[in-house]
Amino acid sequence: MAKQDYYEILGLQKGASKDEVKKAFRKLAAQYHPDKKTGDEEKFKQISEAYSVLGDDKKKAEYDTYGHAFNGAGGGAQGQGFGGFNWADFQQGDGGGFEFNINDIFGDMFGDQQGRQTRGRDVSIDIELAFSDAVFGVTRKVLLNKNNTCTTCNGKGAKKGTSYTTCGTCNGNGKIREARRSIMGTFQTVRECTTCNGTGQIPKEVCETCRGGGVVRGEDEITIAIPAGIQNGEMIRMTARGEAIANGTPGDLYIKIHVKPHTSITRDGFTLTTQLHIKLTDALIGNTYSIQTLDGSVDIKIPEGVKHGELLRIKGKGVPQGQGSSRGDFMVKIYIDIPQKLSRKARKLIEELKEEGI
Repeated sequence: MAKQDYYEILGLQKGASKDEVKKAFRKLAAQYHPDKKTGDEEKFKQISEAYSVLGDDKKKAEYDTYGHAFNGAGGGAQGQGFGGFNWADFQQGDGGGFEFNINDIFGDMFGDQQGRQTRGRDVSIDIELAFSDAVFGVTRKVLLNKNNTCTTCNGKGAKKGTSYTTCGTCNGNGKIREARRSIMGTFQTVRECTTCNGTGQIPKEVCETCRGGGVVRGEDEITIAIPAGIQNGEMIRMTARGEAIANGTPGDLYIKIHVKPHTSITRDGFTLTTQLHIKLTDALIGNTYSIQTLDGSVDIKIPEGVKHGELLRIKGKGVPQGQGSSRGDFMVKIYIDIPQKLSRKARKLIEELKEEGI
């Protein structure tokens, strides 16, 4: 059976450039790698074989001239391609004499993110608030044990007043290139120099506090201003208050809010609601009751003929709608208590009312 054209395998036109070949291989390799959900072992072997030829200038030139008949192609006389190739060996890291690590190859293709880290780790904590604190806002202080920027050297890792010299590990580039041979060819990886942390320079004298690391682990007291009206489950983000990192930006601090429920008041947006149980007679002829709001005790007038379940409004006693702005309303839901037993006198009076059609 005739072998499929390598350009067709990568979805390219014959004579495609080296950059086009590399781009097509990256895309297909990410799609068909066996560890992916969309993986296809056989397809991945095909595109790897195609790239091992078209990704090499010499082999590509020979393939463009002679096709599969050239010696460097899979199955050729010299066996430099994928002929006799065992996929199980490939997965185990045996690349037929090549140093091979599939993670290194894909790290090079998609970027060595670990080596390029310039931002510290984010930190998440939970805080429980009383209902009233969530409504009106409050200031809290927390102690976190984490990596903090060294205050002695301001995170530079150098002793004050010292001079700098070029890093001998990376020759001042801040990055180190490493070439590795694999079954797919030679790949270059770039990682940040760990000696100078990517700066290209090292101090002649390091900071005595952090010993040149730029960060110190310890307790950090953080003041958290919790805004009025915050809801249960909301998250507060404090920029650059997470873990510090040498020669990078600290991560963020995320505070998740848990609001304890109130014993008698509920919340819906900017509106607060409570229940008020009144006597039947007060529902008929009206009265004045004292209720508890978050601002203290407030008198409310019950109008004559109020209905069961009716809502009475107290303006401006709800949740603040923003700094310096107005507040929502405080609603009172009426529950009329019906007496379970009546005295002889009460029954007689009600019967008289019944005769009057009430």
